[in-house]
Parts: sequence; structure tokens; C-alpha cells
Amino acid sequence: MRPTRLGLAAAFLLIAGGPAAAWEAPLGKPQRIVSLNLCADELLLRLVGPERLAAVTWLARDPRASTVAALAARVPVNHGMAEEILPLNPDLIVAGRYTTRVAVGLLTRLDAPLLELDVPQSVAGVAEQIRGLARAVGEPERGEELVADLLSRLDALPPAPPGPRPTAVVLRPNGFVAGSGSLVDELLSRAGLENMADRLPLGSQGALPLEAVILGGADMLIVDAAPDAPPSLAGALLHHPALKALKHQVRTLSLPTRLWTCPGPQIAEAAERLAAAREAAP
Repeated sequence: MRPTRLGLAAAFLLIAGGPAAAWEAPLGKPQRIVSLNLCADELLLRLVGPERLAAVTWLARDPRASTVAALAARVPVNHGMAEEILPLNPDLIVAGRYTTRVAVGLLTRLDAPLLELDVPQSVAGVAEQIRGLARAVGEPERGEELVADLLSRLDALPPAPPGPRPTAVVLRPNGFVAGSGSLVDELLSRAGLENMADRLPLGSQGALPLEAVILGGADMLIVDAAPDAPPSLAGALLHHPALKALKHQVRTLSLPTRLWTCPGPQIAEAAERLAAAREAAP
């Protein structure tokens, strides 16, 4: 008998943190799990052994993008195409809400056992997504361990000293910034920094001209890129000579994208690096 597809209503319970009673692993613990999303790769590789993963995405093996590259080396990879997935006879497919939409649409029509993950915008949302996926794969205890470690590391961050907090702007490829209501904003706050994006012109979630970032007067500029990232048009702005000149006036921190692109346990390390940079600032 084919496994029952996890419908969108059930998926929404995982995304939004619905009642735990709504989540039970289909037909026991899934044994042939396929991931179509890097963020799903990272959670699944932490929740289950490689023997239960039929495939993860090819990005999971790239150490510049993935925090689980060593674990992913033991698992076959896919490129997000339905024709790769169906021959694997998966009993659970985990996708992202905004990725591989063609494959997800086809798999949905074929009544495949599909679960879609959203992108949480808070630490509480991250914790609930970890718990929800852990229940779906039959590993609730492991999920609680990951959540407990994440929250304990965040709780252990050094407190901000009294008085005004240092201001910071997170600059992403193409000049995008992260404003209030985002996971990045909460991590900045937990690290003792004030997100300055909301004070900048043109809104706090869109792309800003480089001039607006330079003239904004932030104490710290956080560049959302690893120093060894491959060159790209989107990332060219992050290497502009004007930003290099700012290093003499503004403390600049390069934070690898892999630490906070995906909502998982690795965001604790991102917050720890932010807090360390805040403490080291004059």
C-alpha cells in the first residue's frame, strides 16, 4: 500500500507550530526519506542516520553552503527533479515551501508522501519546526535534544551592557537587508545589537543603495557572506571598494551565509559570533 500523502493542512501545522497530537510519523518511522531542500537536508541529517536517507540535495555536500557536508558525503544526492525522486520509492519527501516548485507540483499530483517546510521568522518558530519534523520522522526525542541545545546556547550569550546598544546592519547579496520581524533581527537582538535596518530609507526588507548603507551611520556592518565564497553578480556589491574603506570607520564582520540562511541549530553559532563581535567592538 502507498503511504498516505501528508496534506497541506498537516504541513501547515508543522510550519506554524500546530498541536503535537496532529503529528505522527506515517506508517511508523520512514525508512526512505528524500530531501529536496538544503534546509531540510541539514535538519534530516541531524535527526536520522544516513541509512534512512535515500537522497539529499547536492548542495548538502558543499561546505560553503552546508553545515552538514561531512554527514552528507555518506548519502546519495539529487538535483530537485521529480524523475530522480520517484525511482527511489521514498516513504517521505521533505521539500521547502519556496524551492523546487515544479517537482513539488508534480509529486503532489502523483499523491507522493510529501511534507513542505516553511521559513520560520523567529527562534520559537525554528524550535517548533525542528520538533515537528522530528515527529514526522519518528525521532521526537532527538528533536528535543536539538532544541534544548539551541536554546541553551542562546540563553548563554553574554548580556548586553546597560545603555544604548551598538547599531548594526546586515548586508546581503544585491544590497538586501533584514529588518524587524525576521529571524536575523531576533538573533541581532539576542546578541546585544540593535538592528538599524528599520531606520534606513526604502524600507527594512528590500534592497538598499550602497550609499544608504554607508551614510546610515551603523556601528557594525555584518556582511552575509563567507570570505571564500565564489564570485557572483549578486555578491559583487559586498566587495565594493567603498565597503572596504568603511573598515577603518565601522567594525565589519563577515558571517558565513550557511550559519543563518537555514533555520536550524546552527543559528546558535551565528548568534555567538555576533555577540563576540559586539564585545570586541571599541
